[in-house]
Amino acid sequence: MSTGPRNIWDSWARSVTPLGRASTLEPSPDPAAAVTRLAQARLADQYVVYEAAGGVWRYAAGSAVSLTAHANAVTARAAGRTWTSRTDGRPLTAFAAALSALSATHGAADGGRHFYGWAAFELAHLLHADAEAAGDRPLLHALVPAVEVTFTEAETVVRAVDEAWLRKVADLLAEEAAQQPTPDAMTAEAAERVITAGTAAYGGAVVRTIEDIRAGLLEKAVVSRKVPLPAAPAVDFAATYLAGRRSNTPARSYLLDLGGYRAAGFSPETVLEVAENGRVSTQPLAGTRAHGLDPAENDRRRAELLSDPKEIHEHVVSVLLAWEEMAAVCRPGSVVAEEFMTVRQRGSVQHLASRLAGRLREDAGPWDAFASLFPAITATGVSKRDALHALARHEDVPRGLYGGAVFRGSTAGALDAALVLRTLVGDGDETWLRAGAGVTAHSSPDRETEETCEKLRSVAPHLRFTTD
Repeated sequence: MSTGPRNIWDSWARSVTPLGRASTLEPSPDPAAAVTRLAQARLADQYVVYEAAGGVWRYAAGSAVSLTAHANAVTARAAGRTWTSRTDGRPLTAFAAALSALSATHGAADGGRHFYGWAAFELAHLLHADAEAAGDRPLLHALVPAVEVTFTEAETVVRAVDEAWLRKVADLLAEEAAQQPTPDAMTAEAAERVITAGTAAYGGAVVRTIEDIRAGLLEKAVVSRKVPLPAAPAVDFAATYLAGRRSNTPARSYLLDLGGYRAAGFSPETVLEVAENGRVSTQPLAGTRAHGLDPAENDRRRAELLSDPKEIHEHVVSVLLAWEEMAAVCRPGSVVAEEFMTVRQRGSVQHLASRLAGRLREDAGPWDAFASLFPAITATGVSKRDALHALARHEDVPRGLYGGAVFRGSTAGALDAALVLRTLVGDGDETWLRAGAGVTAHSSPDRETEETCEKLRSVAPHLRFTTD
């Protein structure tokens, strides 16, 4: 990608305070509870909890250093100053250029400086379809934290910009967990009412999408439906996250209040994973059946999933397109299928799953891979451009965070981006859930509607509400 106005981004990067203080503490016996406590403490007005692979949990907070990208401008903040640059409709390019300047300033030692953020689904319109459809809301937001806490089985490591932050977090972690009021839970009946709300309208959207597919306009579209939640009582995001994580088996999980969005999610797959050595992989999941408490019934559904022509077709076309997107940024001949059409259990559902891996070209970086693979094919359709046009016709409102990504990266070249599905989302006074299903020419409206219900059951039963 082009480097953009380096003088602007270099000035910004030089204003970023390094994480110059560190402390190593005993490992936490319950990282999920520990990161939730840190989130509940509201140490800063913006924070992110991110659970990565291998049982590693991270908490990052502090809003003094940030990047926010709209369609036509990127704004950076640090040390009380603001920098803004026009993007000419290429916000991801400018966003990557700013982070590249941060890399040049802070280097790659010990993994480099880390950043956390999100990408809204509407960024896809700038990358693949109609720029006007991107809207005027922020498309990307990233935080460079003032404090970062990493929980592993071996230790807890706190890194901060100064001693005050270090002591604040260490003291909080050392305290015994205070007895908190038990948040109110949604009854099973109420959860089912939430889950089934709006299904008739969704069935109509599926029918119209099938008609588009049979007319040759596209091959597949992942059509979703938004489920608004009542304004009162207010949803407790942290308590929902902890309750939901106890019952889910995600590829990634996250809890955040960042750049205007609040979210608690249990992502079934990653959009991409880029290592510092240039290895890149993606994990498309497509094809779904419910997963419940009866092992025999789960096995029956698993066998059905592996033999259903519609589900197999949906999965294979997704993998083929993901392969093409990987090949566009990887060294020739390096893309391989490390896993193909296995079954992964993700909370209340089980999916057909594959994993593709390759090596980035020497002239390509993590954000080039992100631009090629975003949004995940399993949240859009085939082709992406045609699917985006279909979704604009058949979905009532913009997706925002849903179908986008929550990510963690480093100035050393790593990038780990979780697909935003199975997620409670808040924006202003609104709070909602959203779920979708892959629609093909062989789809049944009733079956696709039920699939959205199956996916919503990964979150809705775990909703918790404030007790005031």
